[in-house]
Amino acid sequence: MSRVVSKNLFDFKPAGKLDDDVAAIYNAMEEGTFSSGAKEIAERMKELLGREDEEANKEYIVLFRKTVEFVVDMVDNNPAYAGVAERVVTSSITVPTTHDGEFDVPVEVYTPKNLEGKKMRVGYVYAHGGGAVSLTAAYERNPLSKYAADNDLVVFNVDYRIAPETRCPNNIKDFYEVIKHVHENAESLGIDPAKICIGGESGGGYICLGAMVLLAQNNNSNMVKLAIPQIPMTDDYCFSDPLVMTLEERKEHLMMRKIWKHYIAADWEEQKHDPHLFPGKSSDELLEKFPPTIMVEAEFDFYITEATRFAGRLRRAGRLLELVIIPGSPHGVAFIPGVKGCKLHWEVMDTIAREYIHGDF
Repeated sequence: MSRVVSKNLFDFKPAGKLDDDVAAIYNAMEEGTFSSGAKEIAERMKELLGREDEEANKEYIVLFRKTVEFVVDMVDNNPAYAGVAERVVTSSITVPTTHDGEFDVPVEVYTPKNLEGKKMRVGYVYAHGGGAVSLTAAYERNPLSKYAADNDLVVFNVDYRIAPETRCPNNIKDFYEVIKHVHENAESLGIDPAKICIGGESGGGYICLGAMVLLAQNNNSNMVKLAIPQIPMTDDYCFSDPLVMTLEERKEHLMMRKIWKHYIAADWEEQKHDPHLFPGKSSDELLEKFPPTIMVEAEFDFYITEATRFAGRLRRAGRLLELVIIPGSPHGVAFIPGVKGCKLHWEVMDTIAREYIHGDF
C-alpha cells in the first residue's frame, strides 16, 4: 500500500489542565454527588480491585455496569439531543455469524431523511463504548443520529457482543463481520462500496482497532476508506509501572488490568501477546496493511500514552492521516454536551467528515 498523505488539519495547543466546566462534573462524580448511590458503589469497587477471585470479579462487573449507566442517563436526558430522532430514519438489520455459535449481530441504522431512498451513500460502521464489557448500541443512538444528519452519513451502529459473556476474539469478529456485510451488500443497502468508514470510541475504539487487525491479516483493508478509532483501549500499558503513568492512567490502571485479564481475554497466558487482544502489539509489517487512520484522543484520557504511541507507529507505517488530541479534555468528553471539549470534539468530527470521509485524500 502507498503511504497516505495528511492534510494536517489539526494542531491544538495542550491546555495543561482540565477545562473548568468538565472538571466540575468529574469532581462531582468522584465525590459521589453525581447520582444516588454512586459513592457507595465506587468505594465497593475499589475494595474489589484488590481481589482476583471469581466471586469478586462477578460482583465488580455488575457494579461497573451500574456506574456506566449513570453516565448513560446523563447523555440520554441532555436537551442537546432534543429532536435528533426526527432528523433520521431509524431502521435495523442483522448480520448472521458462526464464529461463536450461530448469532445474528443486531445493527441499528440511522439514515438522514434527505438521503432516504438514494444510492451510493457514505456508510459509517461504528462500535459503541463501554470498555467492551458494558452498554449496548442504544447508548450512542442520539449522538450518532445527530452525526449522521449533520454530515450526510448512513450510520451502522453495531450491537457487538460484550465481555465477559463473549470474549476475545469473538467480540471484534462481530464487528468485522458487519463491515464485511456492509461492503458485500453495499448495492442493496444504498452504500458506495468505496466510501465505507469505520469507527468506535473507548472500548468500541478497541473493537475498531481489533477489526483493523483482522482486515490487515485477511488482506481486505481496501473495504474501508477510513478508520477513526477514538480514545481507544489499545495495549497492555496498564500493566506497566504506575510511577511512569499520567495521573489519569494511574487512577484507572487497576480497573483496566481487571477488564483485560478477567473479562475480555479468553485465555490470558495464551493471548497476552496477541494483536486480537492488544492491537497495539501488531507487527510493523501488519500495520503497513491497515486502512488509512485518524486517531482522535483527549489530553487527559487514561489511554493517552498507549493510543498516541500506536499512532506514532501507524505514522511510520504510512497509514496515519491525523492524530487529534482534544485539549483540556478527559476520557468521554464527547458525550457530555454543553462543555467546551464536547463542542470541540464534534467540530473535529464534522471536519473529518467533510475533509476525509466525503473528501479525497
